[in-house]
Amino acid sequence: MDDGAPAKFPGYSADRLDDAIVNPEFYADEDKIHDIFTRLRREDPVRFVEPTGFRPFWAITKHADIQEIEKRNDVFSAAHRTYLSPIEGEEWVKSVTGDTHLFRTLVDLDDPVHFKLRQLTQSWFMPPNLKKLEARIAQIAKEHVDRMAELGGQCDFVKEVAVWYPLRVIMEILGVPKSDEPFMLKLTQEIFGPGDPDVVNESERAGDGTAFSSSDNGRAVDLFQTAQTLFQYFGAITADRRANPKDDLSTIIANGMIDGAPIGEREAMSYYVIVATAGHDTTSSATAGGLRQLILNPAEMAKLKADPALLSGAVEEMIRWTTPVKHFMRTAMEDYPLRGKTIRKGDGLCLFFSSGNRDEEVFEDPFTFRVDRPNNRQIAFGYGVHLCLGMHLARMEIRALFAELLPRLKSIEITGKAVNSRSNFVSGLKTMPVRYEIV
Repeated sequence: MDDGAPAKFPGYSADRLDDAIVNPEFYADEDKIHDIFTRLRREDPVRFVEPTGFRPFWAITKHADIQEIEKRNDVFSAAHRTYLSPIEGEEWVKSVTGDTHLFRTLVDLDDPVHFKLRQLTQSWFMPPNLKKLEARIAQIAKEHVDRMAELGGQCDFVKEVAVWYPLRVIMEILGVPKSDEPFMLKLTQEIFGPGDPDVVNESERAGDGTAFSSSDNGRAVDLFQTAQTLFQYFGAITADRRANPKDDLSTIIANGMIDGAPIGEREAMSYYVIVATAGHDTTSSATAGGLRQLILNPAEMAKLKADPALLSGAVEEMIRWTTPVKHFMRTAMEDYPLRGKTIRKGDGLCLFFSSGNRDEEVFEDPFTFRVDRPNNRQIAFGYGVHLCLGMHLARMEIRALFAELLPRLKSIEITGKAVNSRSNFVSGLKTMPVRYEIV
């Protein structure tokens, strides 16, 4: 079937759905990728795909099936294959780490190790504890809206506000100095968008070299160097927090105990990495994408400004709409029946959350953005034991920014092309120029 796929991505055919579904180009074009997912939900919701250059897997596109697989963590493992990666990339990771993952984060592990690591910070990320951060997060939100006002009525909302606001929150939580924010932002973009030309070009200007896999121009980010840099950075923080404990999340991680012994070095470094990177990049995408939808739907913007009580529901709709984490992989540990098909032991499955969040059987008019959508069962945070650890913090941050911005916003319009990052894993807007009146 001809999906009109761009032919830039090496080795990918322009007329194969199996190639299109993994092609980062399509994730930069929301209409194209959602057209593919809509057809799959209707015609073949549990589809065995064999993309060029990838190990085959089952594409899971229905909301109910994603939830079923996530609940059955006794059958479906996260540890064997967590993300869509070309065979070349998987072999490279094995060559440098000896296993299937560059990091050992919560999303890469199964119970009981996953549970034990999660328990280190579980209570810290729960609403009762986060309550003490509300005032500071509101202040950080105000500082960034004030920044918009200082910019004289025009800015790129993504580059000037959306990426920096949640990053500042996460850096404060970890106890990392503000001066290190550009460094952390750069490394985050390299991890989540190593094939995006803009990320590649930025890394080359910084002299970071080349990588194991190729992008459309034959270059990509050196992920091994990125990982080493992050490990060195957080290794120094670990040493400091063990010698000088503070009231921050880094201290909890650095001094964590697993089965009566200090947390392993790789596990600790990976913990910092997942908090520092995913903890702000996903929130940034939901924030920017949410504002874009409010601008494109002025009636919804007016409804929300007139009734601030709708804000919490509007945040859920922003998260559903943007679904910053597009997928996670699972591996079947035994044969399993699903929609009349048999998933064989050892088969990979890709849970396409962005498709589940447009499922017509769950969401009425799923392609309509509604700030007052009732019973919003969005699954952007995952489901089951791997439910996002930072989901309450993300919601709090997005609410705080819009609670500050909307009452001060007299008008706003998009003045140029809003461009999405090119990544099939974590992606969202990377540029959105706007003109506005703000008080």
